Order: sequence, then structure tokens, then C-alpha cells
Amino acid sequence: MADLNYVKIGEVCTIEKGSTGLAKALPGKYPLVTTGAECKTSWDYQFDAEAVCIPLVSSTGHGKKTLNYVHYQEGKFALGSILAALIPKDENTLNARYLHTYLQKNKDRVLVPLMKGAANVSLSVKAISNIEIPLLSIQKQEEILKKIDSISNEQRDLLSESDTQINLFTQLRQAVLQEAIEGKLTAEWRKQNLHLISGENHASKLLKRIQTEKDHLIKEGKIRKDKPLPSITEDEKPFALPDGWAWCRLGECGTVNPRNHIDDDLEVSFSPMKLISGEYGINPRFESRKWHQVKAGFTHFAENDVAIAKITPCFENSKACVFQGLINGYGAGTTELHVLRPIVMHPFFIYIFVKTTAFLRNGEAQMTGACGQKRVPVECFSQAPFPCPPLKEQIAIVERVNVLMKDIDELKQQVSERKEQSELLMQLVLREVFEHSHA
Repeated sequence: MADLNYVKIGEVCTIEKGSTGLAKALPGKYPLVTTGAECKTSWDYQFDAEAVCIPLVSSTGHGKKTLNYVHYQEGKFALGSILAALIPKDENTLNARYLHTYLQKNKDRVLVPLMKGAANVSLSVKAISNIEIPLLSIQKQEEILKKIDSISNEQRDLLSESDTQINLFTQLRQAVLQEAIEGKLTAEWRKQNLHLISGENHASKLLKRIQTEKDHLIKEGKIRKDKPLPSITEDEKPFALPDGWAWCRLGECGTVNPRNHIDDDLEVSFSPMKLISGEYGINPRFESRKWHQVKAGFTHFAENDVAIAKITPCFENSKACVFQGLINGYGAGTTELHVLRPIVMHPFFIYIFVKTTAFLRNGEAQMTGACGQKRVPVECFSQAPFPCPPLKEQIAIVERVNVLMKDIDELKQQVSERKEQSELLMQLVLREVFEHSHA
């Protein structure tokens, strides 16, 4: 293999700094190349050529050496004053796209180390001009670009397909959740377990049992007596229930926004909003606190309580959880939660319900407050029409959903791995091109 012929950029390119101030640029019909990923526009142009545009300042600032983008631009364009354009002196000697591909691929190796400065990190035109690049014959450069374009197109198609599949997995998750609360996932289970959905096991009996337990807790002073919830009208029922189920209000399934009455020195869990996930089945993480540190000014919760964010955009992002593994069984956290403490009910079936698109859209439509600070009223939470299955069927539904979600996760992981492998393949191809090509 012949040795590569290396030349300095300054020998084969003219280098000129941009003249357009990005802050004061007047928009127009010409592209304005900036340090960001996308071009802006300008009323005037500075160049009419094929060029490689390199930022002369750090992408992040704050004393850090970083360079996010090296741009290729052709035709008439304006250039920001904190960038430099590299224009090949002879297009029959150096292809601008070849130069761009090389510098973009190797920017962290050949450009970033040349940046200087403590607070204001910058890259000088002189440093750029002294960078050595492998100069192949123009025919070889064009062959390389054709090869890269071919693989790039294949990669683009694969990435597009992967993104489509990942979006479909999101839709599939929602379909699973919706079919769960409509009883469609357990239709066969009901046929085989009629005795578990009828008689004393009917959901209506379960709701009476919950109310009896509530009355007992109220009598003991452990929970407060709330206003009776309105009966559900026919218009509020979005679908027909399977045999053995009953409609109720979500608040009938337990106590809404309960309070803990525990020793001040008890160690408990503390969970700010950032530790609560919007992904299905992700347990919230916790910090440790003494109860006296968090009992005032925060939302209370206990083991197996179900919580959902009430503020935008956390609510729309479906931040919700079942609190499990709490320190000493108790905790407190962000005030931007609605909490339900289930009585007899399976907490994860309630969790499935509040994760459905239908519940989220209904809550979003009823949000109140100023833009950026909108919240779901507690009445929307407690009065949400809730399809209540028999207790044994709740258990079967949760088990079925968990199996399906695991299957979806595994498929999604396979797609993500293929996507990563495709990106790695492109890097390997570029390395092969620039490290092993010869004139």
C-alpha cells in the first residue's frame, strides 16, 4: 500500500472568515451558515462557491474545547463572523465534500486539540491552515464519496425504519394499556374463571368492600371523610364493560392525597419530580430524609400508593408510579403530584389506568392555570370514570401487561442495537476510507 500524500490545508485552500454578525443579520433568501446544526437566512451573500465552514469558537464555551459541527455549503451563502470558510483553490485537486467528510469525521482529533484559551476558547485561522490532510487523486476522492453516499443512503433508510419501528412500539404500548383497562387482554381468562368474576367476586361487591373499609378508617380517625363523589352518567362511560366489572370514580378506589402520621425521627424516602419516570414500569428513585424534614410542604405517600404528576408538561409526559421499596414504608416528595392510596385494589391496575392516552388527554383538556403552570385539578383525578374489574382479574391483567411490556422492551432493544450497529458501521467505513485508502 502506497503512503498517503499529506498536504497542509493552507496549501490547497483559501481560508476566509465570515463577515455576518449572527445577532444582527437581516433575514433573506440566502443561507447563513452558523455554528448550530441548521442554517439561518441572510439578505446578502458573501461567498459563491463550494466550501467547508468551521466554527472558530467552542460550541459550549465556559472554557471547554468542543466543536459540534463542521458544515459543507455550496452556491451563494453568507457566513457568520465566528466561522471560517475553506474553499479549495483547484476543484480538480481537492473536492470540497471530501475535505468536509474528512474534517467532520476527524474533528475531535485534528481540530479540537488546536483550540486555545481559558475562558474564551477559540480556533485560529493560522492553526487551521497548518492542519495536514491526506490528499488523494481527485478520482479516488470521488470514489470515496460515492462509497460513503451509498452507505449513507442505506444507513438513512435503516435509521428511518428504526425510528418508525420505535414509534410503533410506543403506539403498541398504549394499545396494550387501553386493551387492559377494557378487559380485552383477559377475555379468555374470564371464560376459564367465571367463578372469580361473579357472585361475591363481582366488582360491585369489591366496591362495597372498599367503602366498608373506608367507613372503618374514618371512624378510627385514620382518614378524613370526603364529599360523596357524583354518580357516573351513561354519557361518561367510554366503552362497554365485560361481565363482572363495574364503573366507579377513581377516588372510590382509595383515599386521594392522604396524609402520613408517623414519628418525626423516622427515616423515610424523598422523591423530587426528577426521580419519577414517564416510562412504564420504572420504579421511582429516592433520597433519604428524616420525617420532620419533609412532612410539611411536600406531598405524602406510602408503600403501594399510586401517584401521577399534575403539572404541565410532566402530566402530559405521563410521569407516574407505584411507590414501592420506600424506606420504612413511607415517603414525601414534590408537591406536583396527585396520590391515590388504594384500599383492597391492585395498585398496578390503577397505575395502568392513569398511564393510558385516554386518561391523559382527558386530564390535559381539564387543566387550569397560566401557561407553563397548568395543573390537573384534583377533581379531575378523583372523579375520573374508572372501569373496575374483579380483584382476581386485576391481578391477571397486571401479569399479562407486564409480560407484553417485557416483550415490547426486548423488541425495542433489538431495534436500538441495530441502529447503533448501523452508526458504528458508518464510523468503521470512514476510518477504513481515510486510514487505508491509497493514491
